[in-house]
Amino acid sequence: MGVSLDKFKLGFFPTPLHGLKNFSALYPGYKVFIKRDDHTGLATGGNKTRKLEYLIGDALAKGADTVITGGAQQSNHCRQTAAACNMAGLKCHLLLGGDSPGEHTGNLLLSNILGATIHYTGAQRKGEDMGLLAGQLSAKGHTPYIIPYGGSNIIGAMGYFEAAGELKTQLDQKNLKIDYIFFASSSGGMQAGLMLGKAMHNLGATLMPIRIDKQETEGKSLEDNIRDLVLEGIHTLDIQDTTSLDSTPMIRGYEEAGYGVVTRHEKEAISILARHEGILLDPVYTGRAFYAMMHHMEKGLLEAGTNVLFWHTGGIPANFNYAENLIDQ
Repeated sequence: MGVSLDKFKLGFFPTPLHGLKNFSALYPGYKVFIKRDDHTGLATGGNKTRKLEYLIGDALAKGADTVITGGAQQSNHCRQTAAACNMAGLKCHLLLGGDSPGEHTGNLLLSNILGATIHYTGAQRKGEDMGLLAGQLSAKGHTPYIIPYGGSNIIGAMGYFEAAGELKTQLDQKNLKIDYIFFASSSGGMQAGLMLGKAMHNLGATLMPIRIDKQETEGKSLEDNIRDLVLEGIHTLDIQDTTSLDSTPMIRGYEEAGYGVVTRHEKEAISILARHEGILLDPVYTGRAFYAMMHHMEKGLLEAGTNVLFWHTGGIPANFNYAENLIDQ
């Protein structure tokens, strides 16, 4: 398969793991902790840093001089890819959905500042035309490397396979047991990596992935994408005990408003964590997933007396693009 074993260092690890004392007081019977991948350090941080260490490493190993990826205009993945390319000395092309806006804010502003070449692709917001652009660049003498939507292939998933081991070490050092891990699941690479890492590192917590986007990717459901990555990972990593990988967890019902649509739920989650712990979420991914965790605890859907972890995947720059949705009028 050709997974590069040589990572290209981009972030600061391990990321912090700590308790949310003030927030936990709102939910008697639960102790809530947070894993701070908003502190990975790459262009304001975020979970894509872990994936990109492997993806950029692979691009360099294959002699690429240019990286192509795609996403929405407020893509955290695209912003971090542009920064990673600068660190690695690679050109970066971003295919972003929609038309060129009158004003550049949030992640789009940062992607511009970072110097990425941006192509606006209308209704195509998941990099559907990356292969076409790669062919055009190859014809001009470049050596392009395509990073899929969200960095979610088996190479990118290795970042969260490794992260599961990092978390296990931190929990052992703190003599702490986590019962549930909540996180946003959108393109599937993070979830596949955590599933594989949980199996390999004997991480006993129940994964609670919150589906963020109801739209399929290249005609495949999110669950199918994750399943394919897990099966590839089992072979690549030679995982013997696959019992915990027989099913693909996914929590639905919180994505019905649509991708990137801010409702009162995301706004509530962002406000509560900010005002009780001084920690910022984002309106697209972590705000939605954090609300889902709050809802589960409020309704008693989790076993009482348990420890709950929220894996913060970053995305803070998007708040500036959604300002009108987040401020009380």
